[in-house]
Amino acid sequence: MLLSITDLHIQFEAEGQVTRAVEGVSFSLDRGQVLGLVGESGCGKSATAMSIPRLLPSPPARVTQGRVYFDGQNLLDMPLTDLRKIRGQKIGVIFQDAMSSLSPLHRIGPQLEEVIRLHRPVSSAAARATALEWLGRVGIPDPAQRAKAYPHELSGGMQQRVMIAMGLLLEPDLIIADEPTTALDVTLQAQVLCLMRKLHRKNSGMLLITHDMGVVSQMATHIAVMYAGQIVEQAEAAAFFSKPLHPYSIALLEAMPSAATRGKRLKAIPGQVPSAGAFPAGCRFHDRCPVARPDCAQTPPALRPCGSRLVRCPYAAQ
Repeated sequence: MLLSITDLHIQFEAEGQVTRAVEGVSFSLDRGQVLGLVGESGCGKSATAMSIPRLLPSPPARVTQGRVYFDGQNLLDMPLTDLRKIRGQKIGVIFQDAMSSLSPLHRIGPQLEEVIRLHRPVSSAAARATALEWLGRVGIPDPAQRAKAYPHELSGGMQQRVMIAMGLLLEPDLIIADEPTTALDVTLQAQVLCLMRKLHRKNSGMLLITHDMGVVSQMATHIAVMYAGQIVEQAEAAAFFSKPLHPYSIALLEAMPSAATRGKRLKAIPGQVPSAGAFPAGCRFHDRCPVARPDCAQTPPALRPCGSRLVRCPYAAQ
């Protein structure tokens, strides 16, 4: 197993207040698989993903419980010096906010070259050639010229392409992609997704975080749906898109545009995700759920087997 997360709990501490953002998250990912981690903003998807290479700022973030095993090694117990050798080379991260992730003081080319030379014993010329190759592969025109630019001199879409190149250029075993194509146009999005698909087939795994269910349907082999800091459904992608079981999963798909919904009004999910400091008692989705029963507001449901998948709802449709 390439990645195994067991009973992960994450909390944030600020001004004497403790906020439990992620509680009891468990999932696994093997080579050749793409796990789509989906849900609305504020559900804990990015916090979960960034805890894997320990990139959450601490303080205020703290993993209070759980295990994160990557290729047989517990990353949470690993010395930081050893973890830095894994970041970038074996675990690649594509961040959502490229402008805040790239150094504003350095040109694009040298930033990419630094990633390569930190992990591989290559010459400056070889590192530069690899950097320019990857800028071209993610659709940046005139890579040699663009490599001389500072991040603020590029458009948001180009900045995101640079982040994608930075995350993929060492062909890592695990790719953590947090909304990797948000700032890209449809044509380039298709090209980048195709590139990412080719790379993950080379004996690697991918954790894909996105709000775009269309992207998930194209990329993912498995799905994990998060709501209010918990996973509410896990399934193989084909089974999930064929028949989602949890009421929240059903609501997400009903809100997704498709050929079948053309000309029709999409269904919106009423209310909003509760803040991490104010999760409701019982089922955390009960106040937005169209099929909730009285006991849903009292008893927290467990994530239980339901056929070939896991569902956090005792009344899920079979």
